[in-house]
Amino acid sequence: MKNLKLKYTKHILLFCMVVAFSSCKKDYLNPNAATADDVLTSAKGLTGVTVGLQRSYSSTRAGVLYAGISVNGLTTNELISINTGNTNEERLMAGGVQVDGTNTVLLNVWTGANKIIYDADNVINNAANLPDKGYASGLIAHASIFKALALGNLSEFWENVPNGTGQNVAFVTRVQGYNKAIAAIENAQAVIAANPINATFLGNIPAGIDIPNTLNALKARYALFAGNYALALTAANAVDLTKKSTFTYDALNLNPIFEVATSTNNVVQPKNINLGQTGANVPDAGDLRIPFYTVINTTVRINGFAATTFAPFPVYLPGEITLIKAEAYVRQATPNLGNALTELNKVVTKAPAADPFGVGAGLPAITGSPSAQALLDLIYKHRCIELFMSGLKLEDMRRFAQPLTDRKRNFFPYPFQERDNNTNTPADPAF
Repeated sequence: MKNLKLKYTKHILLFCMVVAFSSCKKDYLNPNAATADDVLTSAKGLTGVTVGLQRSYSSTRAGVLYAGISVNGLTTNELISINTGNTNEERLMAGGVQVDGTNTVLLNVWTGANKIIYDADNVINNAANLPDKGYASGLIAHASIFKALALGNLSEFWENVPNGTGQNVAFVTRVQGYNKAIAAIENAQAVIAANPINATFLGNIPAGIDIPNTLNALKARYALFAGNYALALTAANAVDLTKKSTFTYDALNLNPIFEVATSTNNVVQPKNINLGQTGANVPDAGDLRIPFYTVINTTVRINGFAATTFAPFPVYLPGEITLIKAEAYVRQATPNLGNALTELNKVVTKAPAADPFGVGAGLPAITGSPSAQALLDLIYKHRCIELFMSGLKLEDMRRFAQPLTDRKRNFFPYPFQERDNNTNTPADPAF
C-alpha cells in the first residue's frame, strides 16, 4: 500500500492519546503536540495508540467491523440494501462488475485494516523497550489482536494482501496473510508466557476483551482458514468456552451496526427469516437462533448483537470455536468423524441458557454415522446460522465449495486508491 508514513506523520499520533477519530492532515504542525518519540516511547502514549486501535476497528460506519460485516453480508445474501440511495451498498448487493475499485465500503475495510496494521506494529515494536515488562506484554498482546483481525479481514476479501506498509510494498497471497496473523498471535503468546500481563495495563484499556482466550480463538480461526487443521484444533481446545470476549460501547462510541442500520432501518437488514439460506441450508423449524438474530417488525429486522445502542459485540463466539473443532476433525489428515459429530451436536443441541451470549439452536441431536461430506455440509449450514452477521460467511462459502452463483463476488477488486499509488497492485479478479 502507499507509504503510510507520508500520511501519518509523527505529530498526528497524538489523536490516539485522546482517542479521537477525526481525520488528520499531515500539512499542519502543532508545536505543542506530542511527537512520535513522545508517544511511542512511553507507556501512556502506547496505551493511547492501542486503545485507538480498538476504537477505530470496532466503532463507526467507517470502522472495519461495520464495513466488513456489510461487505460480507451483502455479498453472501445474509443482508440486503434497503435504500437505493446508498449506492455503494446497492452495488455490493448487485455484485459482479457493479463492484469496482471506487466502492467506499470496500475502501473502508482496506484503508482501515492497513492503518490498524501500521499502528499495531508501532505498538508491538516499541512496547518491547519499556522497563515494565508486564505492562509491555499487555500492549503487545492487545495490539496483536487488532493486527490479526486486520490481516484476517484483508485475507478474506482479497486474493493478495500487502506484505507490510511502505511505498510500492509487495503483495503476498491471502494464505500468507492468514499465516502472518497467526505469527503475530504466536509472538504475543510468547511475550505473555515470559511476562504475564499486569493488572495496571488491564485497568487502562476498555473492558470486555479476554486477551488470552481471544488470541487462541483467532489463532484457531485463521489456522482453519489457512488449512492448518492440527493447529486450528490445538488452538480451539485452548479456548475457555465459558468466557466472553467483546467489543464494548458507550455514549461516545456506539455499537456501529445499531447506530447505522438497526436504529435507522435505512441501510441494511437481514434478507429474510432464513438468514438468506436456501435449500438444505435453510434453518430447521424451531431453531432458536432465528429469533435471537432477527425480529419481525413488519419486515425482518436486525436483532442479536446489534439490538441496542450499547450492545457488546463478540470478538468471537463459543459456537465458532466448537464448529472449528468439528471441521478440523473432519479435514485433518486422519479424519475423526465421531469426534466431529460430537462437537457439531454441541452446537445443534445447545440451549440458549447454556451459552455465555445466549446463542443456542435447541434442536435434537444429529444421529447415525454421517459421512465426512455429510458432516461438512452440516457444519457449513450451522456456521451460517450460528455465526450470522459475523463477517465470516464469504470465507466459508469458498472453503466449503458452495456454488459461485450463491454469492455476488468471490474476491474483490483492489481499491483505485491502492492501484494509483502502488505499481505492485495485482490484477483484479474476474469475479
